[in-house]
Amino acid sequence: MDLHTLARRLKELDGRGYKRYQELRGAYQFPRFKLVFEHIQSDPFAPPSRVKVILPSKEARLPSWTYENPSRRLGLENFLAYSLAQEARQATKKLGTGKSGLFLVYGPGQEVLWRSAITVLSEGTVEARFFVGLPAAGRRILGQAAKKMLLELLPQMVLKGLVYENLDTQRLRAFVETTEDAEYLRSRLPALGLVAFVADGSILPRASGVDPRPAREAVPFKSPPELAVEIELPHRGKIRGLGVPKGVTLIVGGGFHGKSTLLRALEQGIYDHVPGDGRELVVSLYETVKIRAEDGRSVTKVDISPFINQLPFGKETKAFSTAWASGSTSQAANIMEALEVGAKVLLLDEDTSATNFMIRDARMQALIAKEKEPITPFLDRVRELYENFGVSSILVVGGSGDYLEVADTVIAMDHYQPQEVTSQARLVVKRYPTKRQREVQEPFSWPKGRRISGDSLKAQRGAKEVAKAKDRTAILLGREMIDLSAVEQLVCPEQTKAIALALLFLSRKRTFFLAEGVKEIEDTIRNKGLLALSSISRGDLAAFRRFELAAAINRLRTLQVES
Repeated sequence: MDLHTLARRLKELDGRGYKRYQELRGAYQFPRFKLVFEHIQSDPFAPPSRVKVILPSKEARLPSWTYENPSRRLGLENFLAYSLAQEARQATKKLGTGKSGLFLVYGPGQEVLWRSAITVLSEGTVEARFFVGLPAAGRRILGQAAKKMLLELLPQMVLKGLVYENLDTQRLRAFVETTEDAEYLRSRLPALGLVAFVADGSILPRASGVDPRPAREAVPFKSPPELAVEIELPHRGKIRGLGVPKGVTLIVGGGFHGKSTLLRALEQGIYDHVPGDGRELVVSLYETVKIRAEDGRSVTKVDISPFINQLPFGKETKAFSTAWASGSTSQAANIMEALEVGAKVLLLDEDTSATNFMIRDARMQALIAKEKEPITPFLDRVRELYENFGVSSILVVGGSGDYLEVADTVIAMDHYQPQEVTSQARLVVKRYPTKRQREVQEPFSWPKGRRISGDSLKAQRGAKEVAKAKDRTAILLGREMIDLSAVEQLVCPEQTKAIALALLFLSRKRTFFLAEGVKEIEDTIRNKGLLALSSISRGDLAAFRRFELAAAINRLRTLQVES
């Protein structure tokens, strides 16, 4: 069908009941692209209609250099989503009641992620998936308004937002080159003996706790000479910055001098960032996981015995379960769950950790005998994790000086600038010896793989399957709400929506080992794209890591682990 058919249908539907919009289902050939109605809302107040636009390569005219490898294609797709979203905001007009007149494109925030909104195929054809609020007055179709929306505004939006000759080509190049540089930089970390890198000139502070854009008056980051590393990038050429080495690294300093700000930048260094973010060349190993205490979360058959053992009344800790974890048990579980699915770097901040999990000093050891204390503090495991298993740790420490004894590297933040103070820290350790005793009784035992029952992930709610994100921090699975508010490396609701679909995907297995199941999902997204998780075409999904998927599974209160 062509646009003349669409125009005639809209004229015929004018003034009819809103459900008659369903008659538009199908594909329409415009002069330069094809429009496909994939789902049409049944009510003006319902979620908007899903559409797809297919723009052939001969019309998009994207140069092949913009998508010739995966990292460039990632940057290109995010730029096109950003561009189309910008045009969608300008095209959106109030054309009636409810969501009438809405164009909604899920473009990037500060992070560059694989998204279902835009797909650039190997030959340069562009597929764009977005949402349209079809116009209505009450529950009556506004045919003339719909005609203006679909036959005038939508083509303008598509051609301005996706055709190369109409794009901000300088900004496009910045997206592509920035992403390729960041991906290359991250890939070089292992060979350089590093777990993270922060380029000189980076802007780490954010505008506010709810605004992830760079702070306007922030101090540019500058590496101390002792930790400075130079790397040649494909586009930026030679850059210099702080290389965080493998091992145990402490970030110390006075309050409000930037310790947690640096850690948060490393926490988000698992993602690439858009040009102008300030953290474009702040990268961390992909397998970096933020750990914190999480009072009240559920835990299901996790071996926390390396950290907590001999609980009162003989409570089991090799397969520990609780509906309401304490700060220390939740932090122990978070570490063991992260290791189970392949974490290589742990990030911890003293401010969000359970004090008794992190440290037991000499005075407390003298007062409370070890046989009365079931917790083996992280202090006594952190070196063992690195030396025996290759798991590095980066910790923000402001009050636990005993950690100086186990650190390989100590970085002091002073007015948001880092200083290398490892040798000074070692002098302090010698000058102020402590009589604290290491409290390890058994070697650290690596977590065994747990076998998950697929039935425990079922999303049945009456006759329907319900698996949907409520926002970035929560998923409703059947009748159960999964709280992800403490999973700090999730950055947008589109990731949470995709995780909800992944849970449905895994629920169809009878059983699966957790590490293998989440890796299978990760590989499926990498090889087939996000829409492989969905039974419908939709433009509101973003990629996530296996660590965040595992976190969602582990927080499900109905989870069943088979022996």
